[in-house]
Amino acid sequence: MIDVQRLRVLRAVAEHGSFNQAAAALHLTPSAVSQQVAALERGLGTQVVARSTRGVTLTPAGRIMVGAAESVAAELEHAQQRIATLSTGRTQLTVAAFTSGGRLLLPAALPRLMAAHPRTVLHIREGEPEEILPLVRQGAVDLALAYHFDGPLPAGPGPRSSLTWTPLLEDPLHVVLPQGHRLARQDALDLADLAAEPWVLGCLKTEAYLRRYAERAGFDPEIRGTTTDYFFARSLVAAGLGISLIPSIALAPEIPGLSTVPIVPRGPVRHIGVATLTGRDQPHATTLVHALREQADATPAELLRHGPVGVRRRSTS
Repeated sequence: MIDVQRLRVLRAVAEHGSFNQAAAALHLTPSAVSQQVAALERGLGTQVVARSTRGVTLTPAGRIMVGAAESVAAELEHAQQRIATLSTGRTQLTVAAFTSGGRLLLPAALPRLMAAHPRTVLHIREGEPEEILPLVRQGAVDLALAYHFDGPLPAGPGPRSSLTWTPLLEDPLHVVLPQGHRLARQDALDLADLAAEPWVLGCLKTEAYLRRYAERAGFDPEIRGTTTDYFFARSLVAAGLGISLIPSIALAPEIPGLSTVPIVPRGPVRHIGVATLTGRDQPHATTLVHALREQADATPAELLRHGPVGVRRRSTS
């Protein structure tokens, strides 16, 4: 029989990429972590990690076992929640969200959840997709409001098939410039028009996508500033430090002295949606997903009244 503690250790090794960092996260010694992984490998009769001077990576067998570890952790968490519901009569629901999406969609959706399930004990946590999506697989979070660009969901080392993704919005990124900029009055801009401009970014992940699209347009962008806050980035644009690439839903609240221009042809887009655990019967989470979809459907018209935002509804095809 496979030891659950050894699965927990392997999951930590996969998450952190080294025995030392996994040991620190688990409050164990690196030697203890190494011994647990070695014992798991002996029991399975195969390697689950490949060791090198650069750290450790999962073998195919290791990826299978991490998926099993995620499933076991989720089932234990779910069982604990059900037992708590039996004793208190109240259902615990934990929701994770990235900042701008949570600010836009959650406040209007939560009252609908509480109206349908008034005895719900709600917990909210904030985080980026790469932080919160693995928590859904582990059962630590019931629902995650997240996004991805044009690649797969950043769901960590486990199987992505364990997550059900419900799309909500397509959130295109726009160029933000000072109102006095020579291009500020254009109806739309090709990124090639901006080859000589310095840039200020409001999200570290945005830089990779800017560079990818800039390469297609034939230039290497000059990055003058990087932040983790879109409002801060827009403030720096208003101060004249450079221009920025900002998602539609992060264009509010308005900052005086700025112009927003869409990118043509189709530029970077954030795909916003909700991740839940596949096959899990959670009526409270289902209610909130429906409420978030209703709020997402109402969002475009609300945003368009406040400027050239251009958020598009999810595809219904």
